[in-house]
Amino acid sequence: MTETSNEPRVLRQRLEEAEQYLQLEELLDRRIELEDVVAQPDLWDDADRARKISQELSEITDDITLHSQLSAQLEEAEAFLELLEEDPDPSFRDEADNLLFAVAKALDELELRSLFTGEYDESDAVCHIQSGEGGTEAQDWAEMLFRMYQRWAERQGFSLETTSLSEGTEAGISSVEFIVRGRRSYGKLQSEHGVHRLVRISPFNKQANRHTSFASMHVVPFFEEVSDEVVIDEAELRVDTYRSSGAGGQHVNVTDSAVRITHLPSGIVVSCQNERSQHQNKERCMQMLSARLLDLERKQREQNLASISGENQNVGFGSQIRSYVMQPYQMVKDLRSNYEVGAVDTVLDGGIDVFIEAYLRWLRSGSPNQ
Repeated sequence: MTETSNEPRVLRQRLEEAEQYLQLEELLDRRIELEDVVAQPDLWDDADRARKISQELSEITDDITLHSQLSAQLEEAEAFLELLEEDPDPSFRDEADNLLFAVAKALDELELRSLFTGEYDESDAVCHIQSGEGGTEAQDWAEMLFRMYQRWAERQGFSLETTSLSEGTEAGISSVEFIVRGRRSYGKLQSEHGVHRLVRISPFNKQANRHTSFASMHVVPFFEEVSDEVVIDEAELRVDTYRSSGAGGQHVNVTDSAVRITHLPSGIVVSCQNERSQHQNKERCMQMLSARLLDLERKQREQNLASISGENQNVGFGSQIRSYVMQPYQMVKDLRSNYEVGAVDTVLDGGIDVFIEAYLRWLRSGSPNQ
């Protein structure tokens, strides 16, 4: 999204800055620590801990290797430029330009990663899409949004697990809850939290009238274990079991194994129907409830601080964050960053990275928090 100079001097400076925001020295020390842990013969006695350690080591190694590769590419490009001073061979210029372009592009991506500074940005994400008012129109729009995030997750190489889905009355879906797993999936998907608005010629209206539909996307970080930061009193829960339904494939049970948990003080409802037993569905519900309650506490703290400081938080859950217009013209516009594109079909096919980056840069610029 941003234009950058491919001059070696500028790229060298950017590479030095990357060393700082990657915290390269700390990563090198941490890698040594983790390699010692991985070498322990009893590591896999605790499979969950072993997987977390292995994943952290893999991610740290990737960052260290990338920085090293970029440094080597930049040195190679500089060597070609030195050769060019002695011998005006066009191939030297081509090689240097190709290397400098590759380094600049990789640094663009690294700098985007530096925008992830939130406490839970590295976490997986729990997402909930809810159709708004408007019946079939809104339910169809909710399904379109769900497909958009499915396609986006595929492009990222992330996994998407549907935990609960309620089908629409005639078409689409009433609601869907799902978990996206992948590095920084919450950090990226936090940009999608809010109400999404669609304007199009209705496929369900014989008069072909233009129609506006709304659906909300709710995103919180996911924790494999119920967070210690949240105390859940079992006496404050209503647990209902029911028969699984909806698009779940062969893994959706036909017994009364689906679980719905209502947290009575907050009114938060979570459900899961995708696991193989009632016990597993309840365990997954408790994980998602923990995430939702932790997010609720965080938002309440932010609201209290805002009331003390006099801040006016205009953007939040329940407010429109993005418009998708299919007729009478083509445009998708984010109402926070003001970033817009004309290729609606590309966006709905999962091309939302430009909006994610625009949102992160808007957030970093000092605009009001959500």
